[in-house]
Amino acid sequence: MLEAKGINKTIKNNKVLSDIHLKLESGKVYGFVGRNGSGKTMLFRALSGLMKIDSGEIIYKNKRLHKDFPVLPNLGITLENAGLYPEFTGLKNLQLLAKLKKKIDDQQIKTSIERVGLDPNDKRPYRRYSLGMKQRIVIAQAIMEQPDVIMLDEPTNSLDEDGVKLIRKVIREEKLRGAMILLASHNKEDIELLAVHVFSFDQGRIVNEVVHHE
Repeated sequence: MLEAKGINKTIKNNKVLSDIHLKLESGKVYGFVGRNGSGKTMLFRALSGLMKIDSGEIIYKNKRLHKDFPVLPNLGITLENAGLYPEFTGLKNLQLLAKLKKKIDDQQIKTSIERVGLDPNDKRPYRRYSLGMKQRIVIAQAIMEQPDVIMLDEPTNSLDEDGVKLIRKVIREEKLRGAMILLASHNKEDIELLAVHVFSFDQGRIVNEVVHHE
């Protein structure tokens, strides 16, 4: 269970999160919709621990974020500016990231790359990847360590039709594995096909909730 209790955040006099209350469970996909700047990405940054909140509490498995741990443990996340090294291959980039936690081996990294439709033996550096390939490798990074919580910000952006279908398949597989998945997308079909619970955002507030039956 991941819970947000009345969280607020102001940046440069702009209220980016306002009194957010959430209760999220494992094995479910939660959709977050709203215009650019409505607060979806800020919410992901807050819930992950990448951004501190001004007030309220974020509780994960009965422990408090920023008190019991600095960032959400066992998290996979995609955000803009993934921070990958442009001169290295996709495989090399993920190998470097995997060394931080030392949880997975090279074969598991290669399997994650294959799951998103890329060749782990591709010798091209990341800077020569197409936008769609960059999107795929970032998703491979988010899923490779079999995280308990996965936050995906516009995961089907820049993907062709086959890529979109493949990434949706990966999301379903991760849900069946038991991961809690938070999905922000402008693609209405992503949300309709994948999310059981949809939160609509506007000006940092949740303005609507819709629950779909699985």
